[in-house]
Amino acid sequence: MAMRIFRHHQADAAARGAVVAVGNFDGLHLGHQAVIRTARRVADAAGAPLAILTFEPHPRSVFQPAIPPFRLTPFRSKARWIEAFGVDLLFALHFDMAFAAITAEDFVGRLLVEGLGARHVVVGRDFVFGNKRRGNAALLQALAARHGFGVTLVAPEKGPDGQVYSSTRIRDLLARGRPGEAAALLGRDWEIEGRVEPGDKRGRQLGFPTANITLGDYLRPALGVYAVRAGLDRPGTHGHETVWHDAVANLGVRPTFGGDGLVFEVNIFDFNQDIYGQHLRVALVEHLRPEKKFDGIAQLKAQIADDSARARALLADRRRAASAAAPARPLQVSE
Repeated sequence: MAMRIFRHHQADAAARGAVVAVGNFDGLHLGHQAVIRTARRVADAAGAPLAILTFEPHPRSVFQPAIPPFRLTPFRSKARWIEAFGVDLLFALHFDMAFAAITAEDFVGRLLVEGLGARHVVVGRDFVFGNKRRGNAALLQALAARHGFGVTLVAPEKGPDGQVYSSTRIRDLLARGRPGEAAALLGRDWEIEGRVEPGDKRGRQLGFPTANITLGDYLRPALGVYAVRAGLDRPGTHGHETVWHDAVANLGVRPTFGGDGLVFEVNIFDFNQDIYGQHLRVALVEHLRPEKKFDGIAQLKAQIADDSARARALLADRRRAASAAAPARPLQVSE
């Protein structure tokens, strides 16, 4: 059954009594996944649905509207991953300054109890909530006892290096052109997704046609050329399935052509279908080189050919290594 999405906190009869995991969940990294797994176990033991309560837009963008884009998973991407983790209900509440003024006591009483009818709440141990972040784990436990629902606190998950998984660390790694290390914290490759838009067709003129998508609210990773996997949603046996293709992508301002704004261009290998207007997922695998200006078109074309060859080889090597070590990554359907 498909996940149900609510853009308000008034659950209907079928959605009440859920086990609710609460948080921003930007990135859905391995630490977030630990919270969701814990909530799943509690829900299964209670015979209850599993719900996520999150906030859109991200509170940081409300409190600091002038900051550059920073999202790892804007809402569409976040909802996709939350559903993939087996969640039954997603409550994505609109966050604004009025919402920020809700007291910690009202957050629990009005939203969790009256609105959602939560049976049990699962949060990270460092979770804070309510006006000026005055609510903490101890207050949540005290309010839960008063209102009659259970609480589970999940300790921060740490990686092999002993550091806690965090969205901040992932953003830093991506900004430094280290998507492989970011993937180790996410449990998957980081993706940018969006609708394919018409470009100026310079790539086609160079012999390397590209699909262009805008970054919108996504974090801007390091500029340059990446080996990527490009995924297109296609009808499948169980709804839509993503068909993945090897590709190379360039993120930059194209200084050789005068630098006319940030562009994200994806050249899908051995692919000649018209996909304008379709939704494209692009998983960043490896940063091949920084962006640079070339002396002429011939030099640029030679570099693009070299980038493409490197990307093909790298992606083929990774596929062979994955086949030798374990089954293919879940949620990625090979072409």
